[in-house]
Amino acid sequence: MTAPTLSAFPRPVEDLIPAARDLADHLGEIPSRNRLKKELRVGGPKADAILAALTHTATPPHAEPATDPADTTPNPLADPAPMPDLPPITDDTPPAVSEQAAPAADLGTNITTEAIPTALTANRSAVAWPVVLLALPAFVAIWSGWVGLGGLTGFGQVHPLPGIWDSFSINSAITLPIGVETYGAYALYVWLSGRVPDLARRFAKWSAIASLLVGALGQVAYHLLVAAGITSAPWWITTAVACLPVAVLGMGAALAHLVRTHD
Repeated sequence: MTAPTLSAFPRPVEDLIPAARDLADHLGEIPSRNRLKKELRVGGPKADAILAALTHTATPPHAEPATDPADTTPNPLADPAPMPDLPPITDDTPPAVSEQAAPAADLGTNITTEAIPTALTANRSAVAWPVVLLALPAFVAIWSGWVGLGGLTGFGQVHPLPGIWDSFSINSAITLPIGVETYGAYALYVWLSGRVPDLARRFAKWSAIASLLVGALGQVAYHLLVAAGITSAPWWITTAVACLPVAVLGMGAALAHLVRTHD
């Protein structure tokens, strides 16, 4: 059996019939519709047309063995026996060939030319690089606002390693933008991803909204205090800001646990 030659253009049914006959000779029977589609690499309509052509050409050999037993004894009776059998076979097969062979070429070409562009366009996704342009100025404003508010609420230069590294110091005000805004972005991602359990998704939703609101209130508080010329924040603002690192740590640990918990 010879394999069909691959081509960029769809082949007509007439050119595929010899290969289908070779396949039938190799199998010893008429191949099925799925076998024709697989071996000849054609669509369903062309496979139906080829199968109908093979069936039409294979029906006369089946009619001859039916007449052989009748021909062994009485020759006069053998003639009328095959005559009524031939008309139904010839009447049934031509409509199948004529109805399906005509649209087979059109449907095959439409499928091969139109399915490829739709598959390519479906895989394309929206670009995300403009988010970087949006995030850079927001990062500068948010960072400066939180660091400034930290300076008004008692955050500042500290030596975290006394006796070990005395010269090492860090401004503790940077913990506010890193903790609050990073958690808000991560919780927002977990909420909108849709790949976590329902309990984790609900917790991420409300904690992300709360984190963004706290971040907005912190920016408002800093600018109001600076605009009013206040160099030291009131006690209730200092209390709220001092509790933020602890609250962010607790919410982050809880969300990490819920994300790994399966319902």
